[in-house]
Amino acid sequence: NAPPHSAKPSSATLPILQQGLLIIPFALKTFSPYVWMDIVYFGDLVRILVKFVARRRRRPLFFVLDRFLEQTEAHPDKTFIVFENESYTYACTDKRSNKIANALQSHAGYKGGDTVALFMGNEPAFLFTWLALAKLGSPVALLNHNIRTKSLLHCFNCSKAKVLIAAAELKEAVEDVLPSLIEQGVTVLLMSKHSDTPGIQSFSDEVEEASDDPIPRSFRSHITFKSPAVYIYTSGTTGLPKAAVVNQNRILTALAVLSSNGVVSSDVFYLNLPLYHTAGFAVGFIGTIETGSTIILKRKFSASQFWDDCRKHNVTVIQYIGEVMRYLCCAPKKDNDKDHKVRLAIGNGIRAEIWKEFLNRFGNIQIREFYASTEGNVGFLNYVGKIGAIGRVHFFHRKLFPYTLVKYDTERDEPVRDANGLCIESRKGEPGLLVSKITNLAPFAGYAQNEEQTERKRLRNVLKKGDLYFNTGDLMRIDKDNFIYFQDRVGDTFRWKGENVATTEVSDILTICDCLKEANVYGVQVPGHEGRIGMAAVTPKKEVQFDGRKIYNHVVSCLPSYARPRFIRIQSAVEVTGTFKQMKVKLVEEGFDPGRIQDPLYILDDNAKSYVPLTAQIYHAIISGSTKL
Repeated sequence: NAPPHSAKPSSATLPILQQGLLIIPFALKTFSPYVWMDIVYFGDLVRILVKFVARRRRRPLFFVLDRFLEQTEAHPDKTFIVFENESYTYACTDKRSNKIANALQSHAGYKGGDTVALFMGNEPAFLFTWLALAKLGSPVALLNHNIRTKSLLHCFNCSKAKVLIAAAELKEAVEDVLPSLIEQGVTVLLMSKHSDTPGIQSFSDEVEEASDDPIPRSFRSHITFKSPAVYIYTSGTTGLPKAAVVNQNRILTALAVLSSNGVVSSDVFYLNLPLYHTAGFAVGFIGTIETGSTIILKRKFSASQFWDDCRKHNVTVIQYIGEVMRYLCCAPKKDNDKDHKVRLAIGNGIRAEIWKEFLNRFGNIQIREFYASTEGNVGFLNYVGKIGAIGRVHFFHRKLFPYTLVKYDTERDEPVRDANGLCIESRKGEPGLLVSKITNLAPFAGYAQNEEQTERKRLRNVLKKGDLYFNTGDLMRIDKDNFIYFQDRVGDTFRWKGENVATTEVSDILTICDCLKEANVYGVQVPGHEGRIGMAAVTPKKEVQFDGRKIYNHVVSCLPSYARPRFIRIQSAVEVTGTFKQMKVKLVEEGFDPGRIQDPLYILDDNAKSYVPLTAQIYHAIISGSTKL
C-alpha cells in the first residue's frame, strides 16, 4: 500500500489548483506587469552571450569580416547596399573590397597591418574600403569628413596612421594639412582617377586595374581580439575630439545590436547617419552584416526626403540619434505621413514629448530606445517601450555588468565621497552619476595617444578600496518601477541659487513653446555670483517673430525661478555636431556680452513680464554688480 502522505489530490482539490494556476499570470500582470518582458529580455541576453562565446572559441579566430564572408557565401546575389541610383549585392561588395585591398597591398607606401585613416562621407566606397582594410588586417581611423585643418590633423595624428585614403571631393581639405602629412612621410591616396597635386596620389585608377581575387587569411593572421579594429572619434562638444579605441572584441559584440532588437534578413534598413560615428558604423553597418539585411545608404540626413525614401525603398527599419526624431516632427505635415512600411525605429536620444508626437503622427512604429557610448562598457535597452526611459534596470544584467548611480557634486564637478573616501550610492528616484565596473567582460580600452583623458574616465575607490569603474559622465535617475532615465551630461548640468539645473529638461520646455524651433541651454558665469546662470541659444520658427512676452509667460508657468534662462540669444540655426549633439563650449565662452556677440540678445525682466533686449547699459550694470540677478 502507498504511504498515506503520497495520496493523490482529491477530485475536489483539482479545480482549486487549476484556478490557482490560472490566477498566477493575472496576479503577475497586476503586481509585476513587466515580469514576462524581463524574462524574454534575459533569454535574449543569454542567447547573445552564448553566441558571442561560441564565436570567441572558433579557430581560426572569428571576426566581423568572417560574418560578412558567411553572408556573402549564403546569399551572394542579395542586395546589400542601395545608394542613389546604384545597387550592390553581397558578392559585388566582396569583389570591390578585394580590388581595393589588392591595389593597396601592392602599393609602395603601405605595409600589411599599417593603420589607415579613412576620410570619406557616406558612400559605398567607405564600406568597400573598410572591408578591404579588414581583409588586410589594418586598423582604420574613421575621420569626420566635416573637420578641417587643426582638428583634422589632430585626429589623424591620434591614430598614428601611415596612409590616408580620402574622397575626391575632400581634396582641398587634405591639401590644407598636406605639408604636415608629407613631413611625417604619410602616403596620401585620393579616390579619383587623376591628381595634379604633388604628394596626393590618385587611387581609383589603381583600384580599377587591380584583381578581385580573394585576400588570403594569412594577411590578417596577426590580429587578436585585443587588436584595434577602428578608431572612432568623440563628437568634440567639449574641445578637440578623442579617438576611442574600438578593438576586435568590441566590434564583434556590435554584431548583435540589430538582431537583438528583432531585425531580420528580410528587413530594409535606412542608414542616413554618419558612417564615421558609432551610430552609423557599428549599429547601422556592422549590425546589418549580422542580420544580412539590405542597407539604403544616404549621404546625410534629410527631414524633407526621409519618408519619401522610406516609401520608395520599402524601408522597414529606421535609425535615429540626437535630434533626428524632432526634426522629422518639425517637418510640414502631409496626408501620407502614415503611408509607409516602417515597423521599427532604433536609436537613442529621443525626448518623451517627441516620442509621443512621433507615434501620433507617423503611426504604430515600435521605438527601441537604448543607451550606449562609443568607448563605454555599459548599455541599456528599453525593451518594454516605456516612453521617456532609456532602459530598465534588470537584476541579471546588473550581475553580468555591475554598475551603479553615485551622488555627484555639480559645483565641484566630482562624485560626492564619504569619510572613508568612497562614493555614495544614489537612492531610488534621486539623480546620480552612472558608473560601471571595469571587468574582463566589460573592459574600457581608452583613447589613443591620450592617457590623460583615458585616466579621467577611470574612477577608483567607488564602492570599496581598490575597485575601478568607468565614469560615463552621464547623470541618470532610476524610478520605483526600475526604469532608468537620462538626466543630463556632467558639465551640461549647472548649479544656480543652490539648485541643479538640467539643460535637456529646460530645452524640452522651451521647444514646447510654439514660436521656437530649437533651443540650446547652458550655464554662464556672472561676476559676483555663485555657480552659473541659465542662458539659451534659440532658433525661432520660420516666419515667426520672437515674442519675449509669450516666452516669458511660458517659462514662468513651466519652470522654477532658478531654472528659467535669464538670457536668450537668437540664432539662425543651433550649431550641432555630425550626430546632432548641440555644441555648447563656444557659446559658454562668449557668455552674454552684447559687445562681443552679433546675435540679438534678450534678458528676462520680471518687472516687464517679458524678455527684453539686453543693452550695453544693462550688461555693464550686471558686470559692475549694481544689478543683482
